[in-house]
Amino acid sequence: MFARLLALVSLLLLTQASFAQHSAQQSQTATSDVPETCPVTKASDHPFIPPWPYAKVPYPGGSWFGTDRLWISPPEDGTWMGLGHYTPTDPTFRQKMQWWRQGYDYHTEPKPKLKVTGKRLDATAPPLMAEANNVVGPPPSMMVGMNFPTLGCWEITGHYEDDELIFVVWLSK
Repeated sequence: MFARLLALVSLLLLTQASFAQHSAQQSQTATSDVPETCPVTKASDHPFIPPWPYAKVPYPGGSWFGTDRLWISPPEDGTWMGLGHYTPTDPTFRQKMQWWRQGYDYHTEPKPKLKVTGKRLDATAPPLMAEANNVVGPPPSMMVGMNFPTLGCWEITGHYEDDELIFVVWLSK
């Protein structure tokens, strides 16, 4: 009985180590695929701690980027890979992202005034289409759906009243 339990625990530990190694390899591959000409935004390069009650880390391994007027949790390595929707016959890439703003009140503003735009930096492409269409929380954040017409290096800008936040992301299959 003890031998079987020991074998099972060993198998579980090996599986966990294998998943961790695979995840690290995928992250390294994703980062290495980004051309030097694409200045992706990495939150870890721009430390930001949002005001209370938002100060909790957004997800395990995540970081914040922005100011207390407008902030996001961008992809850690600056890439979006294997997410969203992309096929050769429909080259759009769909991604959702939460945006936060201190003092945002969904009771008085159920349809967020946030406007998100984007342009491709490494090639000519139509602009991304985006819409801040709902609120998630608590604490409340503005969820934005973004449709990118092509993969590549994208500069994304969020506008809310007089505040602006810009970041760059690499989109890859």
